[in-house]
Amino acid sequence: MQQEGYIEVTGGQVAYQLYNPQAIGTPVIILHGGPGSSCYSLQGLKALSEDRPVILYDQLGCGKSDRPTDTSLWRLDRFVEELAQVRKALNLDEVHILGHSWGTTLAAAYCLTKPSGVKSVIFSSPCLSAPLWEQDQKRNLQKLPAETQEIIKRCEEDGTTDSEEFKAAIEVFNKHFVCRIPKPEHLSQGSHYRNPEIYNIMWGPSEFTVLGNLKEFDCTSQLKEISCPTLYTCGRFDEATPETTQYYSSLTPDANFHVFENSAHLPYIEEPEAYLQVIGSFLREIDSF
Repeated sequence: MQQEGYIEVTGGQVAYQLYNPQAIGTPVIILHGGPGSSCYSLQGLKALSEDRPVILYDQLGCGKSDRPTDTSLWRLDRFVEELAQVRKALNLDEVHILGHSWGTTLAAAYCLTKPSGVKSVIFSSPCLSAPLWEQDQKRNLQKLPAETQEIIKRCEEDGTTDSEEFKAAIEVFNKHFVCRIPKPEHLSQGSHYRNPEIYNIMWGPSEFTVLGNLKEFDCTSQLKEISCPTLYTCGRFDEATPETTQYYSSLTPDANFHVFENSAHLPYIEEPEAYLQVIGSFLREIDSF
């Protein structure tokens, strides 16, 4: 059973999907990456609804949600407010939160507002420090062919990150650190759900140098304040490196850590069965307390 609709939030309406609302387990709300992507690539996680209601929603400005032109809306605190508004509208008194990539930035910022009723949080391929992310990508770049490194560096310096040669170099990076299997056809079909303007404003024109309003974001010193059970996951070849993900885990009380050995940044697509098994068993264990 599935229900879908729109929720009024600050700045417009967001589209949501709710799978198996009658299930008895604690609901899990899923926060997609980006900023400015959509929940399109995460549809496989509706399989978690065997045990519990699963909520997917497109953050404002992307996917099937409204796309307002007010650029002042594209800031972290408004997305935190939006998550609270979605929870309230769907009466999610108790909830698990699963964030992926930028969704972990949002999940952490939200949890640090100390909301009630969060039973657990899952940081999937986390970005909890923009400076650390930037450092990791610079290290990842050094693992690529010299020519690819040179193109990325030159295009960043010249401001030509919209050029074909930059896009080709990014494809090389992506095959190493984002998705190591051939990109599923349905993902390419969902590219129109993205809103690159939000990414540019919040992050910048490229993955490797943060120029947007998230440039200073770093919540590592506050991770000790996250008091609910926490699971950190990443791929062995992830942009969100195992070293940094384990470091975040070490700073968080009651945290678990798992690496998907055959994945980069999209283990829910690269190793879907293993991903669902790890996430599902963690959620069931928390619900059994």
